[in-house]
Amino acid sequence: MPLHIHTPLIESTPLSLAAGRAVWLKLEALQPPGSFKIRGMGAACAHYAQQGAQRFVSSSGGNAGLAVAYAGRHLGIAVTVVVPASTSERAKELLLQQGAELIVHGASWQEANALAQSMLQASDAFLHPFDNPLLWAGHASMIDEVAATGNKPDAVLLAVGGGGLLAGVMEGLARNGWDDVPVLAAETEGAASLHAAMQAGARVELPSITSIATSLGARQVCERAFELSQGGKVRSVRVSDRDAVAACNRFLDDHRLLVEPACGAALAVAYANAPALDDARKVLIIVCGGATASIENLRQWTARLA
Repeated sequence: MPLHIHTPLIESTPLSLAAGRAVWLKLEALQPPGSFKIRGMGAACAHYAQQGAQRFVSSSGGNAGLAVAYAGRHLGIAVTVVVPASTSERAKELLLQQGAELIVHGASWQEANALAQSMLQASDAFLHPFDNPLLWAGHASMIDEVAATGNKPDAVLLAVGGGGLLAGVMEGLARNGWDDVPVLAAETEGAASLHAAMQAGARVELPSITSIATSLGARQVCERAFELSQGGKVRSVRVSDRDAVAACNRFLDDHRLLVEPACGAALAVAYANAPALDDARKVLIIVCGGATASIENLRQWTARLA
């Protein structure tokens, strides 16, 4: 049995009115650990468990590590997660709640990742938060579910951090014969590593992450995400932290569902009826979720950015 659930696909009246077109939501925020990450992580962890792994080791700003911890608990395998110092207290609490060993190291994910890899022993499996074909194949299952309804969108709108969701969605589109559907890749200013790569025509590393959307805090996208961005089907869209947080507040009112600013980046594009949507009559938004934000976090971000 998969560790993820089949999530609802709903039409959003508030977002459709705001965007002036039909907007459908794939509600990945309803996954048991709070985000889409469990699709790929669940598949990868099950694969490594079958190969005899005795411990799962991951590096994560929150959601990926939480998915590994959830999978490890259900599979009966120990989990160690290394997170950067920027990780929220809420994320740390949730990781410990799932029974993971938690190590805090470094200012950003890159430093946490380096330590996690240095800890690996022969019986361990390393779970990269976004750069692993097993993850992409698992994430693609959300598009399988949409395709099974026959509800083909004119565009898919999603948030991009390291690029794992982008790679998974595009794999799902391809394997369902929807290669012609463009993907709108939303990032917050200060965490826009895909946008920087697309502008440069090569993967580049941001000097730092300055956005509050720490779940998007990979200073460089994975090679697969960059390759996909060069095929003409990916359009980059940037939003401000302020707009991402405003979208989170608005979405909470509209759908009674709390999501992180990382997810708010994609929602903000629709709420603003951004020009990137002009060619689409029906838009599918991946509501990627994020369990590491609380109501209090959202209030603090809103006050800070007001």
